[in-house]
Amino acid sequence: MRNQKFPFLFIFTAILFLFNTEMNAQQGNINIQQNQKIEKLMDVKTELNKNNKIGDRYVIQLFYGDNGEANEVIQKYRNVYTYPSQITYEAPNYKVWVGNFRSRLEADRALLKVKETFPSAFIPKPQRK
Repeated sequence: MRNQKFPFLFIFTAILFLFNTEMNAQQGNINIQQNQKIEKLMDVKTELNKNNKIGDRYVIQLFYGDNGEANEVIQKYRNVYTYPSQITYEAPNYKVWVGNFRSRLEADRALLKVKETFPSAFIPKPQRK
């Protein structure tokens, strides 16, 4: 019985000794060469993302009509709410748009708040830019 344990202990000790030594990996350097236009494109895309000019965005439309009334509506809105607002022109009328929401869910939540003051507000279908 003693003779059977000796080969097992010898092999086990040898394996522990081999795996216990310090192992070193090879070191390497990687050089990436790319066109400078790619960097410029990435900068432009980052800037457009910051300004929310890329992709589908949802807005809430409060008014559609002449310029004078549009200015009155936007002033009334700005006195009550903090979402960004703008007047856009689509011949021959002006629109008062509120917000720049990434998802329909965000826009719906804001719409519930805005409808308290502006009951005719709605979310138009977003257009691709």
